[in-house]
Amino acid sequence: MLAVNYSNLRDNMKNYMDQVTDDYETIIVTRKNNRNVVILSEESYNNLIENAHILGTKANYDWLMESKAQLERGQFAKHDLIEVDDE
Repeated sequence: MLAVNYSNLRDNMKNYMDQVTDDYETIIVTRKNNRNVVILSEESYNNLIENAHILGTKANYDWLMESKAQLERGQFAKHDLIEVDDE
């Protein structure tokens, strides 16, 4: 995570945007009165929103944790994939 002030961001915008998209960097733009802004890639944002949705309800969280526990206990089935014709 990088912290830069507004002037530095403005003067080096392309470089910072490349770091965000190419290196998955998160940038905090520091502003007066602690009114900071966070810049992250669209991919990171979508991932964050998806995780918030998945873990947003107790039922989803409990299901995910139980599935994880089953996997760790070796309680899973392995299947070979088969090709299916579209016709």
